[in-house]
Amino acid sequence: MYLTWIIAIAGALVFLALYLAGYALFMARPNIEDRLKGSSLAKQRRFDWLKFMRRSEKVLRPLGEMIPRSPEEMSRQERKLTQAGIRRRDAPLLLYGVKLTLIVLMFIVFASIGPVRSNILLLIVLPIFIGALIPDMVVSRLVQGRKESLRRALPDALDLAVVCVEAGLGLDQSMVRIGQELRTVYPSLSDELNLYSLEVNAGKKRSDALRNLGQRTDVDDFKSFAAVLIQTDRFGTSIAQALRVFADTMRTKRRQRAEEHAAKMSVKLIPPLVLFIFPAIFVVMLGPAVIAIIRDLLPWISQQ
Repeated sequence: MYLTWIIAIAGALVFLALYLAGYALFMARPNIEDRLKGSSLAKQRRFDWLKFMRRSEKVLRPLGEMIPRSPEEMSRQERKLTQAGIRRRDAPLLLYGVKLTLIVLMFIVFASIGPVRSNILLLIVLPIFIGALIPDMVVSRLVQGRKESLRRALPDALDLAVVCVEAGLGLDQSMVRIGQELRTVYPSLSDELNLYSLEVNAGKKRSDALRNLGQRTDVDDFKSFAAVLIQTDRFGTSIAQALRVFADTMRTKRRQRAEEHAAKMSVKLIPPLVLFIFPAIFVVMLGPAVIAIIRDLLPWISQQ
């Protein structure tokens, strides 16, 4: 037991020393931008979370580089983070740094729990499992939420595209206009359309930019949208007519998804009803009868 405590404390001290050393090494430079802005002393004393996060990133990045990884794993993580809306070249390294930090923290936490501390296998496996699982769960949740937002935004974007194309704008100019109009309502869709516009303006073919749009979002509706526009551009058919038909299809699919969610609601309500509402109803309905039985009937039975 004492050996486990010594290992846990030594690991915590080593991790804390490495973190503080990296923090001091990377943050010892004076902040010239704040000095040029002439920030006041009160503003300097106030804790800035954004500045702290930026400094922590410079410490987590070297920690992420310590974990061995393959190029395929890095590409997979980078693609998953891109689908979550995190487009940074060092995002996989920061993710691995967060995982390593959580593993060390979980090890310290589990080392302070008696039943886990007495089992060396659990003390090693649980921190690694939880520390590596939590960041992946958060990223997966972000990916699913972003996909759902893009799926909801596509029918409205297609309606605007029909209006813009029929008003005389080209497809590329329509994409730019739609991204500007929907920025406050659907920021994720606006970002994807802006990336599409940047790729086209950089000289990439429209078909390649549309395929990249479908691959980045990893949403079936966007892949179908890209395929429709590619086929329309290849065969020279009317873009406005194709967009109108596809917009009608997307509105129908959105209505069907809403009806599906409404149909599933009755099934999803069963667990909370059984676990929380029905027990309370039983207590309210049967409670007085049970109290009356205990108070009146049981003494009479004991006398007989």
